[in-house]
Amino acid sequence: MSVIVRIPTPLRRLTGGKGVVEVKGDNLAQCIDSLEAQFPGMRERLRDNGEVRHFLNIYINGEDVSFLQGLATPLKPGDEVSIVPAIAGGLLHRFGWPEM
Repeated sequence: MSVIVRIPTPLRRLTGGKGVVEVKGDNLAQCIDSLEAQFPGMRERLRDNGEVRHFLNIYINGEDVSFLQGLATPLKPGDEVSIVPAIAGGLLHRFGWPEM
């Protein structure tokens, strides 16, 4: 099954500049694994200790996964996953994000 993933500007260097990609996965964890397979280095920027990174918000069809089932949140064909880095005055580089 394919889902659409919206990639924020700081991560587009991993996707060859693409702002939108399609990946497969039955849940968010599998979606991230599929991103990693296509774009190495993506997983470490999205996950930490089996959870979504602290300074990162991920939405599925506009709903924050932290209020759903986190990485276990199920996906269906055509769902839209949006990755949104939280703005944290100068701390982004600590988490593998380039400074903006």
